[in-house]
Amino acid sequence: MSSLRRIRRRNLSLTVGISLLLISLLVILISLNTGSIRLSPFEVWQTFVGQGSPDSQLVLFEYRLPRILITMLAGIGLGVSGAILQGITRNGLADPGILGLHAGAAFGLIVFVSFFHAVKGMPSLLIPVFAFAGGIVTAVLIVILAYDRHKGIVPIRLILVGIAIAAGFSAVTLFLSLRLDEATYRFTSRWLLGNVWGRDWIHVYALLPWILVFIPYTFSKWKVMNAFSLGDETTAGMGISVNRERMLLLMSAVALSSASVAMAGGIGFLGLVAPHLARRLVGPMHQYLLPIAGLIGLVILVAADTIGRSIFQPNAIPAGVVVAAVGAPYFLYLLIRTK
Repeated sequence: MSSLRRIRRRNLSLTVGISLLLISLLVILISLNTGSIRLSPFEVWQTFVGQGSPDSQLVLFEYRLPRILITMLAGIGLGVSGAILQGITRNGLADPGILGLHAGAAFGLIVFVSFFHAVKGMPSLLIPVFAFAGGIVTAVLIVILAYDRHKGIVPIRLILVGIAIAAGFSAVTLFLSLRLDEATYRFTSRWLLGNVWGRDWIHVYALLPWILVFIPYTFSKWKVMNAFSLGDETTAGMGISVNRERMLLLMSAVALSSASVAMAGGIGFLGLVAPHLARRLVGPMHQYLLPIAGLIGLVILVAADTIGRSIFQPNAIPAGVVVAAVGAPYFLYLLIRTK
């Protein structure tokens, strides 16, 4: 019976995964066709096969495609990051934004622009590094303050400490941003709203290595994350080093979320919503949950960016605002349900 259940769950996960891939393809095609300069599906196809006009090639390959790739990679990174945090803390309300990791990444970004005064060209390759450093500092502070000598990391304390640290880092970030020149301040303010600013190929190259390194590593740890769901004592009884594995997975979550928001802006609630939807679709087993959460994150972020920059023309709405419009009510629903 157990074997039959595993086969059914695997088949269900495969069906859901294929469905999400098809939805992803549809959303990407719609995104390629929409924007301030509209291209018909036929023009997009002609451009891809090398028969498009110079204007359509410029719009598609130099402006639209890099931005879509950024939202795809960032959506995957944020979805998987949220699944990691919810798994290692056994807390369904854990999310990179709620726990303060985004605030730490924003602090790292502000430090970067304060020193380099540039967000384009080769210096932009360092932005994920600074964001990751800010996220690591935040994560270390949260773990230290949320750790109990007898109980380990207390889930409710994790959220409360994360909210407090996020407020502190946000205050410092705001103070530093007021000292920036007008153009850089305008960039940081839109970044904090979740504006997808990474629109060049150099930004794709800056984000891609982080996804290629940490996503496979996280997927390889699905057995460890399944063990965490049974409790720390049971996990330790399986011969797993609880503290070491938790810290390594936490670092992966910080890396994925920090690098993603560094290029896509301060996108909130995506890391909360994507794992919850994945869990409803395929269950709690992480060999299925992790990839589905990544695909859901991809679909949500690409769709949110497409909606924000097409439906609300000529005044585009940041993708973070669109995601928050869905994520905030869902977060309140989770709070009410968990009382």
